[in-house]
Amino acid sequence: MFDLRRGVPVVVSSATDSESSVLVFAIESIGEQRLLDLAEMAGNPAALTVTGHRLRAMGHDSGLDSASFDLQDGAAANVQAVYDAAASADVTSQDLLSPPRAASRLEQAGLALLRRALLVPSALNAPIHPSRQDAIDSAIGSGQLLRISVDQAEKCFELGDGMLRRISEADVPLSESEQTRFVLFREPDGMREHLAVLIGSPEDWPGAVPVRLHSACLTGDLFASLRCDCGEQLTRGVARIRELGGGVLLYLAQEGRGIGLANKLRAYALQDDGLDTVEADQNLGFSEDERRYGVAVDMLRALDIDRIRLLTNNPTKLRALANGGIEVHGTDRLYGQVTPQNLRYLSAKARRSGHLLEELLNEPGA
Repeated sequence: MFDLRRGVPVVVSSATDSESSVLVFAIESIGEQRLLDLAEMAGNPAALTVTGHRLRAMGHDSGLDSASFDLQDGAAANVQAVYDAAASADVTSQDLLSPPRAASRLEQAGLALLRRALLVPSALNAPIHPSRQDAIDSAIGSGQLLRISVDQAEKCFELGDGMLRRISEADVPLSESEQTRFVLFREPDGMREHLAVLIGSPEDWPGAVPVRLHSACLTGDLFASLRCDCGEQLTRGVARIRELGGGVLLYLAQEGRGIGLANKLRAYALQDDGLDTVEADQNLGFSEDERRYGVAVDMLRALDIDRIRLLTNNPTKLRALANGGIEVHGTDRLYGQVTPQNLRYLSAKARRSGHLLEELLNEPGA
């Protein structure tokens, strides 16, 4: 994933046939020469693979979960246009040289790696020709390229029991709660670090521990962006947990509903062009919500917490924790302030994602 982020292709190989492999390259790093180099390295022309969401944004209503376009000589400009248009909804079928086909398992695995790496989920996949296999094996042996099996790539979102590591901790007094301790957890692939904010003394916590799952939002939490209510939810969440006798706020590294800051800003630009928050994410190729809450379950278990009172407006969080074996004994709503700048965003969350915001959005002046 780090190689993909820095513009280096990786080899994804079949689980059953070591000779069946593709070179996967992130479309974000492509240019005409890079596309030619990729085809030369693999001995085959590359195909462009996109998610079903991106495919539909491009005007194809095929019902496919993912699809590939076989590219021919001279396709570099079209591929670049597709990437440039990841910030618009204007690319349609005429911008590519072939009709879409169902993506292969290897191609789909490449998309999973890109999503995990917080890159636009559009990949260039070049099947490795037998005549190039020795050169590829040599590059892998010398460390110039990395190889991953399709099984490993498909499981890149899975942590595995006990693999989340508790790294460091310290007392960090906050304005909303002076008795607060930060505990940092790191995922095994090193891509993300999450914080458990322990509020009050664990010995004094209620039997059903008040818990808030807060996804990181740099723009809202740090810069007080008016496009969302995240910053207010964060400070009010800490204050509410303190009022309830103490508990835990899990600060999860899932910026932009799990798509990362770069893609979140791309989505903002799309929203400024008229799309709502869900449509913008899907136009980039993501689902309406890329967050996964298994990490929250693991963090709570690491803290010996299995009975909670959940502060949330999002039923998905409740279901995810319950499915992970956490007993949820009641929920509390937690609102920020409705502003002219965030009303459309909040309305879309309620209408498109099922967030429980009726009381907030029905307030006078909202």
